[in-house]
This record gives sequence, C-alpha cells and structure tokens, in this order.
Amino acid sequence: MAAKEALKKTTGLTRLAVNPYARENLMQIYDKILRTVAKMPETAAYRQNTESIVKGRLNLVKSEQNLQKLEEQINDGQIEEVVLQAKRELKLSRQMLDNKVWEPLAGQAPKNQWKWPL
Repeated sequence: MAAKEALKKTTGLTRLAVNPYARENLMQIYDKILRTVAKMPETAAYRQNTESIVKGRLNLVKSEQNLQKLEEQINDGQIEEVVLQAKRELKLSRQMLDNKVWEPLAGQAPKNQWKWPL
C-alpha cells in the first residue's frame, strides 16, 4: 500500500489537518531548534534541557519511517500535534535567544518572586 493511501483521513481535531510530511517537517524543525540553542552558552539550563529532548526525538524521527509507530514511540499525541508543538518550541527557542535568558537579572528580584503560594 502506498504511503498516501495509508494516511488517516482526519486528525479528529479542529483546525489540525492531516500532515503527510510530518516526519520531514519534524526533522527540519528539530534541526532549526538545535541550531538556535547551539548559539546559547552550554551552561544555559534551557539549552541543556531542550537539546536533550530534541536530540532524542530527532533520533526517533530519523529511525522510524512509519508515522503510526513514530506517534507511539514519541507518545505525545498525534504526529500533527507533535509538529505543532515543535513549531512552538522553535518560536520559543528564538525568543529565549533574543532575550538572553541565561544572563543575570538586571536588578534584584522582588521579594517572594519565586514563592508559591504567597
């Protein structure tokens, strides 16, 4: 059976169409995320955590051709949802780079800034 014939007809999710090129999209997006975080210091917590997750996912995407099996291995929803999540992570990684979030605060944080509940 050809790949396009095997595709699901719908995701069942409003405004989220079936993506027949999800693997290719994920490889491109994950590569862009890795290039973005590589511009951050190696000690940046965001870089360390994001690289770890994205490299693991990229290895899965490269090693598994079957989208259904890939969905099961990633275990984070439908592959279309994973692509959407990756796009959002790319946008976030670029914002984190622009804002240089690893740098110290310009001033003292307000009292109880990190305390919850107040």
